[in-house]
Amino acid sequence: MLELRASKASIFNVALVLLGLWAVIRLWPVLVMVLVAVMLMIGLLPYIEALVQRGVPRAVAVLLVLSAVLAVISALLALALPSMVRQVGDIKQNLPETARQLDRLLEGLGVRLDLESSTREINWDRLASGRVAIDYGQRAISILVTLVTTIVITAYLLVDTPKLARFVYQFFPAERELEYDRIFQSICRVVGGYLRGQLLTSVAVAVYTFIVLVVLGIPNPLAFAVLAGLADVIPLVGALIAIVPVTVAALQQSSSQALLVLVLLMAYQQFEDKFLVPRVYGETLNLPPVIVLLAALAGTELMGLTGALLALPVAAVARVWLDYYLSRRGISLAPIEETDKPEDPTDQPFAPDSLGSEEQSNAEMSLIALAGKEPRTAGDVAVLPRIEMASAEAVIAEKSLHRRRRYHRQPG
Repeated sequence: MLELRASKASIFNVALVLLGLWAVIRLWPVLVMVLVAVMLMIGLLPYIEALVQRGVPRAVAVLLVLSAVLAVISALLALALPSMVRQVGDIKQNLPETARQLDRLLEGLGVRLDLESSTREINWDRLASGRVAIDYGQRAISILVTLVTTIVITAYLLVDTPKLARFVYQFFPAERELEYDRIFQSICRVVGGYLRGQLLTSVAVAVYTFIVLVVLGIPNPLAFAVLAGLADVIPLVGALIAIVPVTVAALQQSSSQALLVLVLLMAYQQFEDKFLVPRVYGETLNLPPVIVLLAALAGTELMGLTGALLALPVAAVARVWLDYYLSRRGISLAPIEETDKPEDPTDQPFAPDSLGSEEQSNAEMSLIALAGKEPRTAGDVAVLPRIEMASAEAVIAEKSLHRRRRYHRQPG
């Protein structure tokens, strides 16, 4: 008969692991908020450090940066939301006519769909019933509370960055602190570069969309421009979210205008994917397209929209750790060609230059510098090889002297 025996320590370890898994599952929303706050902290940290080096108190610097970010976002939403609400009402009112024009356009391509009849059968009163409105209101309040909590956590992390750096630094082994610090700089480079690069691409698509809609005379161009900028953050489906609503709105004017809007916006998406993104933060992420696709699909499946937003930076951080793990074993995922320049983990793409030289600016993003410490390797550890070498030379000299003495003692 098979008999299973387990020590008390094994049972305790298994129970501890199960308790940890249960805690992670229960606290998963909180952990996601903390993860998002950490990413925002990494993205904003160069700006905070630049202000601190210019003599601004850290708390004031955090308040200024976060206030500026929130002011810009609030202004855009205040300008765009009323236009979005009016546009939704216009689409609802003109939906049958829009569907009729779309039917004619598709018939010219040999496709027959009775979209007009389908739109007339929509029960708008049921879609906007009291129960549905309450559900959407509760979701909106929950999202608002989550956003405010995430911003507060980000503020605390930015204010207490030196304390957090000192706390993490104490766990660094002295002989490998520079190695771990370089990993930290690489992670900051990847996450911060992605966030700041994504901001640039979102602004670019928003400005382009606004200009196109103003030139073509499409109503509510600012609302659609803001929508395009926000949708640009979402991998894979962001382009559809940016293109479809504005094309439907243009279809209310004429089918030719809708087709022109569709072509121009799709052309920009191709420009962004093939030219802009690789030059803005493609080299920072250093991820193959298939990994980007799989990461976005996995993140969406696991965590919905939040997972889709976090997929690319998380995958890039995983790439940093994988490179570190393989490099310690003499393996490289992507050998550097002779014409390519090796990546500098201290480089912070699109970050402000701080006071002093470039080397000083890069050093300020070091975890050791943030902790207010000096590298122990230079003073304590680097001297050990010299001591061992001196001891080895002393042993060799002693053995050589012993051999000479034995030689002189031998009879003539």
